[in-house]
Amino acid sequence: MTDVAGAIAGSSPSGPLSGLLVADFSRVLAGPYATMLLADMGARVIKVEGPPTGDDTRTWTPPARDGISTYYLGINRGKRSIVLDLRDETDIGLARELAGRADVVIENLKPGGMAKFGLDYASVRETNPGVVYASISGFGSGAGAKVPGYDLMVQAISGLMSLTGDPDGPPYRAGISVFDVMAGNHAVIGILAALRHREATGAGQQIEINLLSSALSGLVNHSSAWAAAGVVPYRMGNAHPSVFPYEPMPTADNDIIIAAANDRQFRKLCQVLGIPEVADDPRFVRNADRTANRDELRPILNEQLVKRGAVEWFELLVDAGVPSGPINTIDGGFAMAERFDLDPVVEVGEGDRAMPTTRNPIRFSATPVSYELPPPQLDEHGAELRKWLGAPRDQA
Repeated sequence: MTDVAGAIAGSSPSGPLSGLLVADFSRVLAGPYATMLLADMGARVIKVEGPPTGDDTRTWTPPARDGISTYYLGINRGKRSIVLDLRDETDIGLARELAGRADVVIENLKPGGMAKFGLDYASVRETNPGVVYASISGFGSGAGAKVPGYDLMVQAISGLMSLTGDPDGPPYRAGISVFDVMAGNHAVIGILAALRHREATGAGQQIEINLLSSALSGLVNHSSAWAAAGVVPYRMGNAHPSVFPYEPMPTADNDIIIAAANDRQFRKLCQVLGIPEVADDPRFVRNADRTANRDELRPILNEQLVKRGAVEWFELLVDAGVPSGPINTIDGGFAMAERFDLDPVVEVGEGDRAMPTTRNPIRFSATPVSYELPPPQLDEHGAELRKWLGAPRDQA
């Protein structure tokens, strides 16, 4: 790993990736999300942005905090920003120097887009043979290379939208850019695996991640239904094709999620609802029976559930070991995480730059994640990084 602790101002993070240098040429979501996770784990991440406005998400408002997009703030902590104009020969030279020093390079231009700057994998590995080079695209570097990659497109093309929404209604997108996030996670997994390979062999390699492949992998049981059995899943609203009850159900006030996914949990559900005999009904004994006869079982459960409110049922069901939960807004989700001692919000930065951010979900017993730097202002570290990149490597 490259020792950059003394070359770039600031204390050295102590996470499991401490000492690792990441050159981040990505923008928007999948790449920046991946590099933020690497930064949380101790890597030094240099975010390269183009003039004049930098990463597109800086201007994606509302909402905003102190005039800065919360979209941008949510995926860029722990990084240093430098603006480099890749149309300028001096800046291209600095970009190549950064890639030449990096342990990891990550980019999400259209396939082939980095080659015109001499920043593609083949060019970078000439001077940096140990580099782990991660490329994220929408549809791969083959026949899909010319197609722009946006999460909404992939939700449509992959089939996810055909599964989302009411059976008789139109297809819907998921409420978040689910495949951008998934591809970012896949990028981190691939980078860490390639670093392990480099540790064993000394050799770097290129990793390619595309949103459509991440989507088809992430569709799990639905993609398996087609690949393994030739079955095309269909839109079922909030229902599950293979498990019942596993959906929102009405109570005296609000709906509650009940996910009794096995026979034991269903028997406990019936006990809490005061209808233990239903668990012995031949129509409902096994999950396959309940799924086949869901239209007969649903009103039996609903008749009991409307006798109490969602919060009261939640307490009773969880105490009995039956998976369930209220349908919260985002603030309610954070409140529930606080209740469960998950401490979902942490402070990043100090003084006037301190800001709350969502906690990294991974907890290490020996090498905890760190929140060293707030999301950087545009070119905040440009002068410092230009000085470092301009110095001979043996003096940096």
